[in-house]
Amino acid sequence: MGAKQGAKKVYEVLADVFANEDAKTCFALLGDANMYWANAMAQRGCKSIYVRDEHNAVAAAMAWARSTGEVGVATVTCGPGLTQILTALPAAVRANIPLVIMAGEAPINSAWYNQAISQAPFVEACGATYQALHNVEDMPTIIRDAFLKAKTESRPIVLGAPFDLLEQDWLGSTDLPEPSATLIGSTNISPPSQTELQAILPLVQNAQRVVVMAGLGAIKAGARDACLALSEQLNALTATTLPARGYFHDDPHYLGVAGGFSTDTARACLQDADLVIAVGASLARHNSDGGKLFDAQSVLHIDLEPRETSQGRAAAQYHLKADAKVGVESLINALKSASSVVEPAKTDNRPWDLDVIAHQIKYKPADGFEYQINDGLLDPREVVQALDESIPKDWFTVNSSGHCSNFFAHMVGRPANRFLTIREFGAIGNGIAFAMGAAVANPDVPTVLFDGDGSLMMHIQELETILRHKLNVLICVMNDGAYGSEIHKLRAHGLSDEGAVFGRPDFANIAAGFGGAGETVSDLSVVPDLVAQFKDSGKPTIWDFHVSDTVLSPVMRRAHP
Repeated sequence: MGAKQGAKKVYEVLADVFANEDAKTCFALLGDANMYWANAMAQRGCKSIYVRDEHNAVAAAMAWARSTGEVGVATVTCGPGLTQILTALPAAVRANIPLVIMAGEAPINSAWYNQAISQAPFVEACGATYQALHNVEDMPTIIRDAFLKAKTESRPIVLGAPFDLLEQDWLGSTDLPEPSATLIGSTNISPPSQTELQAILPLVQNAQRVVVMAGLGAIKAGARDACLALSEQLNALTATTLPARGYFHDDPHYLGVAGGFSTDTARACLQDADLVIAVGASLARHNSDGGKLFDAQSVLHIDLEPRETSQGRAAAQYHLKADAKVGVESLINALKSASSVVEPAKTDNRPWDLDVIAHQIKYKPADGFEYQINDGLLDPREVVQALDESIPKDWFTVNSSGHCSNFFAHMVGRPANRFLTIREFGAIGNGIAFAMGAAVANPDVPTVLFDGDGSLMMHIQELETILRHKLNVLICVMNDGAYGSEIHKLRAHGLSDEGAVFGRPDFANIAAGFGGAGETVSDLSVVPDLVAQFKDSGKPTIWDFHVSDTVLSPVMRRAHP
């Protein structure tokens, strides 16, 4: 059959399908195998962010998806373009982030192509789904179903499209498949089983020292008010997982993060609790600091999929299968109904003095350990305090990975919807990409990235992307001149740290070289003025804080004394 006069190309029809899925933002690095499709997306009004490294296209889409609650879209070319994203993919899988990644494939009808590899095994090894687009007629439906799978399973889907097929004339019908949104039925949220409710009531009633801990599932369900009402009814403290940090930011009894990043006060309270009610949390190993804060015997898990085990360890002994909000509300009502007829068992457990703990939360340092600070350098904990006091609470903040991320997790009074951290794969180098994705998703306020020098240097080229796309980003660097985690581990074992010490890059001049602004900060009293300058300039900026490498995060200090 010959080509129709004026027929669309296959890549144009596929761009129509993405537009039909309401894909309005795409993070891209172009190559032979995806450039025509990406160009068609831009022509259809998609906001295209063209990055300098394929990894950052996917990482930025992850941050965008987490910030908006929508499916993130990225595109890379075939072969090396695909293999470059293999650090971002496992992080997206483990963080349950919905993505659709349009990846090119080598031409299917070519006997040989330099960049041809079998792409599916690479993607599947990361835990993501690979869907080859090898039948032209089926491509639109497969793409629609990829969006459906990404939404309903909260996972990344990689589409592989041979670029010789994309460049063919489209010979079929131009009718598009129904968008995935129409295939997702309304969710009828039923209350939890009354049998389960009645079984856990004595557990909750008899507990004297309760922590109500929320995760991302609680945020998704809108369970904040219910969790606070439950904590008030039980005279409980509140806490969150690290990804949900700040969900109870204005509660005077909010302990902050429950996990390896817990403050001194939070650790003491969590270890003293006789019941942790985990609401919409995945109960990852980090969340309990590997069992050092609380163990499964003291956890009640309220979740659509309550867990007995997580990441190789027992997670929760008690369960209530329910939507986070409805489950907590049902528990509140059951407690009210039973309070007059059920006599709590007598225990020797003492209740908390909430006023005393509230005072500790407000005034006690997150980490009270004393260190000798090298001359002319800063204590990273004081840097965080200075930034926290000066950066407006409604600015969007991004916490990267690495040694310094522990310090930044203790900023206070910042709501969860203005905070992003994705640490599930433990890889540094993602911060600047996450900041780009967050900045695109939140154009109404500046985005502030907190990162380490080693992490930032991995993808410093994306400063050019930030400037080219006029993204409103401020980068605060904890510059200890080394890979912080590695030097502390090496020193703890009496080994040379030479391989992890690199000296302090001059980030202020690097920023200026890209056309941005920069400042090396040695006096924390100037931070308020710097905030005002950045706000007025609107220019992407790096603040370089030279910090002492003698200060260990509490996580590192406990693991490598």
